[in-house]
Amino acid sequence: MALIRAPPPVPIPADICRAHLVIPTPAAAAAAAAANKRKTISSAASSCLLVIECNLRKQQQQQQQRHTVTTTSSPLHAAEDLAARLGLEMAAAGLEVLFRDREAFGTGDHPPPASPCRQRRPVRVAYQGVPGSYCQEAAAEAYRFSSHLPFLPCPHMEAAFAALEDGSADRAVVPIENSLDGPIPRNLDLLLRYPEVRIVGELLLPVNHCLLALPGAPRSALRRVISHPQALDHCHHRLWALDLGVEEVSSAADAARLVAEGRISDTAVIGSRIAAREFGLQVLEENFQDQGPGGGNVTRFLQLALGATTTGTVTGKTTVAFSLPSGPSDLFRAMWAFESRGVRVARVDHRPNRSSPVRVVDKAAYLDYVFVLDLEGNESDAHVRTALARLREFAGFVRVLGSYGSTCATRSPKIL
Repeated sequence: MALIRAPPPVPIPADICRAHLVIPTPAAAAAAAAANKRKTISSAASSCLLVIECNLRKQQQQQQQRHTVTTTSSPLHAAEDLAARLGLEMAAAGLEVLFRDREAFGTGDHPPPASPCRQRRPVRVAYQGVPGSYCQEAAAEAYRFSSHLPFLPCPHMEAAFAALEDGSADRAVVPIENSLDGPIPRNLDLLLRYPEVRIVGELLLPVNHCLLALPGAPRSALRRVISHPQALDHCHHRLWALDLGVEEVSSAADAARLVAEGRISDTAVIGSRIAAREFGLQVLEENFQDQGPGGGNVTRFLQLALGATTTGTVTGKTTVAFSLPSGPSDLFRAMWAFESRGVRVARVDHRPNRSSPVRVVDKAAYLDYVFVLDLEGNESDAHVRTALARLREFAGFVRVLGSYGSTCATRSPKIL
């Protein structure tokens, strides 16, 4: 895909930002025109791409001056997160071309750190579940700008984290909370257990529960519905009104596979459109959940990477975990450390402190917890840095889990 240059009004030094301009091949230009057929990218979007180029070139010059190579960070993270934050399809398309240029990461006697882009292979994305799951839908939406990415289904959530750690995946997409059911404690625990895994993005995905059945099966012949317990609960009133029996299975995608492979004509499935496509089922009704379309059923997914660091280009959120020696009685001090410095706390959660489960204060024993906050702002922002420094003065430990941009999916996902 081709990188589109900004119009003349954007003043950028030629010696910095003109070295990476790429002339698209006729095949690439034709493919882009046939696939998109949309409005030309705005001059503001083009300007953002050139700013990314400029930042990368500056980082290259700084590395050459210091004669060092950063091994835990890559300009890929900054530009990828910025593109996700902007929500510009052409921005991401331009990045695909931009990161094929080796010189953007280092030249000369200092070899660049290993990355999927430098090995000329696509980014591998892990997700929990089998093909057709809601996690696959989220992964497809999170990386919808890149075609033909290898997606790695994992049997359980921890396997997705392990895939990042052992190098079999470059990114992972995992759910962290749902607007109706609240947080997913297991994945919060995994974020704390894998300290090298960082949050590099988030996706808010509206849930579209579909009523699926075998092709040609009439609704009047349906006697039961099977799905994951959470999906069945989201559709409880609809199912009760239809007087259909329910049966719980391990996942909505597994339910779709069972009906499709067993050719069970009297059984419907609550699942996603991706599950219908994957297993050859027909969609009898979309937005089957009790709330209906636009009813506020949204799942928040996190995009994860190994060893990613903040580069200062993302203005979205920062997630931080910490413990307090005096327990919840010090929580006000922690909140005030942010509030007094103009850092807004967007979300508060807590999980058992598994490394030190019991806290003793004045000879009394209490169960100890780790607090997890979502902050508005970037870890590199001055007021966020100052607030974190204040927190470290009295907290037992402080760990930043990531600074990242946010994307809200508002359309049907790309079917893989």
